Amino acid sequence: MDYKLRRFFLTVAVALLCLPWAIPAEAGLPTDQTKATVDKVISILQQPGPKNEGRRQQLRDTIYARFDFPEMAKRSLGPHWSRRTPEEQQEFTKVFADLLESSYVDKIEGYNGEKVAYTREQQDKDNAEVFTKVITKKGEEFSINYKLHPVGREWKVYDVVVEDISLVNNYRSQFNRILANGSFDELLKKLQQKSPEMKAPGAKKG
Repeated sequence: MDYKLRRFFLTVAVALLCLPWAIPAEAGLPTDQTKATVDKVISILQQPGPKNEGRRQQLRDTIYARFDFPEMAKRSLGPHWSRRTPEEQQEFTKVFADLLESSYVDKIEGYNGEKVAYTREQQDKDNAEVFTKVITKKGEEFSINYKLHPVGREWKVYDVVVEDISLVNNYRSQFNRILANGSFDELLKKLQQKSPEMKAPGAKKG
C-alpha cells in the first residue's frame, strides 16, 4: 500500500480512537453516536493483557456497528454495482468490508496518544456530516469529516473525508480503472489479496 493511502488509513483510524477535546453545543445524534463508538474502542484498547485475536474481534465488531460497509461498498463500486447479481454484490461487500476492517484494526493498535476535536456538525433530514480535527503529539493537524446517514435509529458512516480526500471516491476511481481493463472476478481477487494496486489515485509509491 502506498504512502498516501497508509497515511489516509492511519488518520481515519486515529480519529476513531482519540478522546475529544470539545464537542460543539449544537451537536446532535450523529456526533453523540460517533463519540460513543470512540469511547468503546478506547475501553477495548485499555483492557489489561496482551493483544490477541479476541480483542481484535471486539474492535472489528465495534467498528462494523458504526460503519455502513454495505453502503460504502455500493457507493465505491458506483455504476458497476447495478450490473452485478445479488450474490456478486454480497461477495463484493464482504471482501471490501474485510479490507477496510483489517486496515482500521492494524492502525488502531498502533495508537500513540493523538487527540481529536469535534469542531462542528451539519445535518439535514437524511444526511449528516461530523467535522473533526486530529492533533498529533508533534502538533500536526489533519481535518477529517464523517458522512453519515440514518439506518433505523442509528447514524452510520458511509464515507470519510480526510484532508479533502474521500475514501469512497478514492476506491471508486481505483475500481473503475481495474474494471476498465479486467473482470469483476479479478477485482475481487485483488481485494481478497489486499493488492498493492489498491491505492489512492495518482499517488506515488512510498
